[in-house]
Amino acid sequence: MSNRDGEETVPEGRKRRPTRRSRPSRPADPPQGRAGKPSGSGKPTASGKPTGPGKPPASGKPTGPGEPDKAGKPTGAGRPRTGRFSFGSGSAVPRFAKPLTTASMLGWTALSAIVPGAAHLRAGHRRTGLVLIGVYAVLLLALLAYGLSVAGNLSNAAALVDDGMMVVVIAGASVLALAWFALMVTSYVVLGPNRLNQQGQMVTGVVVGLLCVAVMSPFALTASTVVTMREAFSIFPSDPDTQASHAAQNPEDPWDGKDRVNFLLIGGDAAGNRTGVRTDSMNVASVDLKTGATVLFSLPRNLQHVRFPTSSPLHKQFPNGFLAELPNGGLLNEVWQYANDHPQLMGGKNKGPRALMDAIGHTLGLKIDYYALMNMYGFADLVDAIGGLRIRVEQDVKWGGLYGTAGTIRAGNRKLSGEQALWYGRSRVGSDDFSRMARQRCVISAFAQQATPTVILANFNKLAGAARRAAQTNIPRDLVQPVVELAVKVKDAKMTSLQFVPPHFYPGNADWAKIRQASKRAIAKSLRPAQAKSANVSASPSVTASAPATTRAAAPTQTPTRNNQGSDGESVDQLCG
Repeated sequence: MSNRDGEETVPEGRKRRPTRRSRPSRPADPPQGRAGKPSGSGKPTASGKPTGPGKPPASGKPTGPGEPDKAGKPTGAGRPRTGRFSFGSGSAVPRFAKPLTTASMLGWTALSAIVPGAAHLRAGHRRTGLVLIGVYAVLLLALLAYGLSVAGNLSNAAALVDDGMMVVVIAGASVLALAWFALMVTSYVVLGPNRLNQQGQMVTGVVVGLLCVAVMSPFALTASTVVTMREAFSIFPSDPDTQASHAAQNPEDPWDGKDRVNFLLIGGDAAGNRTGVRTDSMNVASVDLKTGATVLFSLPRNLQHVRFPTSSPLHKQFPNGFLAELPNGGLLNEVWQYANDHPQLMGGKNKGPRALMDAIGHTLGLKIDYYALMNMYGFADLVDAIGGLRIRVEQDVKWGGLYGTAGTIRAGNRKLSGEQALWYGRSRVGSDDFSRMARQRCVISAFAQQATPTVILANFNKLAGAARRAAQTNIPRDLVQPVVELAVKVKDAKMTSLQFVPPHFYPGNADWAKIRQASKRAIAKSLRPAQAKSANVSASPSVTASAPATTRAAAPTQTPTRNNQGSDGESVDQLCG
């Protein structure tokens, strides 16, 4: 009902219909009662007093959203809630988070070096922080996957020696170094260092600057190591010897259909007080490309009057053998220097390696594919670079001068330094060339076994520097990766050895047919399964094992290591321990 003034009236005893509440988004003025006083719902109660949100309290002051209460504190929607983000001020920082101190700001910035995005999450930039963490997780997973593939098959690491891959690694390391630098700077800035006092800003600025340098160091070290690797690989010629074996351009078969590849390993004793190069250590590693099984042929430096194949320019010069007219001359270790001294015979300069490869290949009945020469003193640097060699020394070995006055390598299981390992393989005090050959073979085997990928990586810069100073080879640059893959196979495969020394072979009057036959048998034996070989060894002891101990001790020139193996070779592990 309504009166004539348009006001609603409610008779006593009857209920009034509730009115709708106004929307919060469109607040309206409270309706006026009869006397012009505000009432909560716009309708008075029976007593005529206003009720609802607009009703004043006992003190007569209105309360409601955003208005202070008796204590002066805002109530309702005007009071911020604990734990909520406040976006009204333009900052995403939690309103009730503890203020960042100097130590906490440094801690969050340092944590971002390990977990990129942590500082951004702390500052309230959740989207940026999550993106950074996601990208970082993808990089870690990719690195982990590659590490597992290398752990399962070390040959997968050979891809890193490819020239193009090395360039990619250098560029990638440089980009990551800059990215981590930018990450540290943005992580520091987003935390708001301007909120600190002046002293705090100075301290954090200096420490974060040092932290930026620290996080860039691993990437800089990686790039530097790869650059050193590229420089070390300069020993591999881009334009190899035209007469050397060449790899096929087909990456699926870099060895051009071969079953074996033969490397001539040479130890030269060139020094400042000597003219030319004397090849005092000559070994041929014949490697089966499928299994990695290797036969190490050792040739004595005093092997006389070697023959040359008809394809060699020295064949016409020495049809009856190298310097056959000299009864005590024409040694194998003189071939290299002779060819270099007579370029008119060889058809060019620096043909010593080619002449020696021809002579040794013809002697063994093999085609020597590649050679690698290491200066003896450079080899000492390589040994020092990997921390020494563990070798079993069967008898004392004196070295230095004619009487061994410089030092003595004592018998037993020893860890030899570079100088000791060099002289262990070179000393002839109280022994002969054949004894020295046996020790050289053991040194080569020990180095091949103990220079593990982990050791090489840990000491790569030292190894690369020593190799660059003292190594020479004709292995072409495009074969470096296949050679590394092959080296991984060789490391885990069987290695046997055959050296052409008395009593089976006499270097002063060599039986060339017998040497070729023995070489062929040694290669065939190396391809037998390891179980069959072990059975043969246990059933038929080697010549060394059957030799009486008294005879071995009485021989004045007997090697401290066993070298009188059978004519078809024995295991290096058995001979060298």
